Amino acid sequence: MSSARRFLCEAIELARDNVRNGGRPFGAVLVRDGKVVAIGVNEIAATGDPTTHAELQAIRAASRMLGTPRLDGCVIYASGHPCPMCLAAMHLTGIRDVAYAYSNEDGERYGLSTAAIYAEMARPLAARSLKAIHVPVRIEGEDLYDMWKAHSEM
Repeated sequence: MSSARRFLCEAIELARDNVRNGGRPFGAVLVRDGKVVAIGVNEIAATGDPTTHAELQAIRAASRMLGTPRLDGCVIYASGHPCPMCLAAMHLTGIRDVAYAYSNEDGERYGLSTAAIYAEMARPLAARSLKAIHVPVRIEGEDLYDMWKAHSEM
């Protein structure tokens, strides 16, 4: 069995266990250099927090374990197609590889597809249903970004 298949099977088993415990059918395994660094399951049902997707839970656990927000060289194996939020987190942390077992098409009839969100995100900013406006407010005193840069260089 290939390593990708092995880790995807592990993600599916995590998802199955999560369903047995009242959770949603999503599991993720985060791997570096062929070794499991962290795992995660979707915890929305348990926490009420809509950001506790399996991939994000694995990323959070790996960052804590490795002591860094950078996860370059890591691969995520997910039971389902990562949503845009999870995919963005992978980009932000330096993860460049993800494999998933169930597609958005597989999840569509169960209400488990994020294809509509991907389509919405592909629209021009002005055409999206979520309105985002830039309001360039500055207050008197030290510039926020200059302040951060000065403190991060200490």
